[in-house]
Amino acid sequence: MGKISTSDFRTGMVIDLDDELYSIIDYQHVKPGKGGAFIRTKLKGVVNEKTIEKTFRSGEKLQEVRVERHPYQFLYMERNLYYFMHEETFEQVPVEEKRIEKPQFIAEGQVCTLVIDVDNDQILYAEPPDHITATIAKTDPGVRGDTAQGGSKPATLESGAVVQVPLFINEGEEVKVDTRTSEYIERVKSN
Repeated sequence: MGKISTSDFRTGMVIDLDDELYSIIDYQHVKPGKGGAFIRTKLKGVVNEKTIEKTFRSGEKLQEVRVERHPYQFLYMERNLYYFMHEETFEQVPVEEKRIEKPQFIAEGQVCTLVIDVDNDQILYAEPPDHITATIAKTDPGVRGDTAQGGSKPATLESGAVVQVPLFINEGEEVKVDTRTSEYIERVKSN
């Protein structure tokens, strides 16, 4: 782990703040008319999931945590452990359930991203891809005439996640979903 200055801040960078790891979501350099410059940041806890806002003096030194993102395929879940396999080395690694982001979007065989603290060789968290294709397992049928206003209805995906879909979507259809916002994107056309 190396020391970095606030001028080195980049979105996505992970820093150690009071023995907690935080990812920089947003940052802004502020130069007021009087006094010294400062950096206003929005940070998200890597492990604790808390989102905080913190202001740093310009030039302040912080500890950077080197992280790497690697694609791993989700194999199965046993008790509270999710098992993933590295796609090139076929090494299998268990990840605790509390370190899984949005587990409702993770399905067997899906390629997820494991974020690893390089210095400690520790898995920080696993996250699903930004966009997934999933099959609708359960939803109410759309009623003819309800589509004039472009309404939506809840639908349960095969992974168990519930998303809002347009009224014309039926059970068994495949849809594309944004896992970051839990929003329906489009119906997937079958060939």
